[in-house]
Amino acid sequence: QVQLVEFGGGLVQAGGSLRLSCTSSARTFSSFAMGWFRQAPGKEREFVASISRFGGSTLYQDSVKGRFTISRDNASGTMLLQMNSLKPEDTAVYYCAARDSSIDVSWQTGYKYWGQGTQVTVFA
Repeated sequence: QVQLVEFGGGLVQAGGSLRLSCTSSARTFSSFAMGWFRQAPGKEREFVASISRFGGSTLYQDSVKGRFTISRDNASGTMLLQMNSLKPEDTAVYYCAARDSSIDVSWQTGYKYWGQGTQVTVFA
């Protein structure tokens, strides 16, 4: 059983930054492509960013391009999401996810393992 745990959420003023972390219990973390998704109140969960097994490929939702950066450290079993220039519309619960593949994708059904989520709130 793969467990994913997110850290780093919180309350931040618009224009500020937060860094989210996702740690995995899996010894085979490096075999997973990983992703970040988010769900705002009253909305469906949506794709934010993803990263391939060794980090050579990344994908971003258009609204976060240039502001968010996804990265991973396979040695420590950690994935990061650096979020800069935050906006109130970035307010959501952020989830990390893992899939049994080298290739990252943007659709939720492609991911098998999910964390419990961490709240990010951006106020104006």
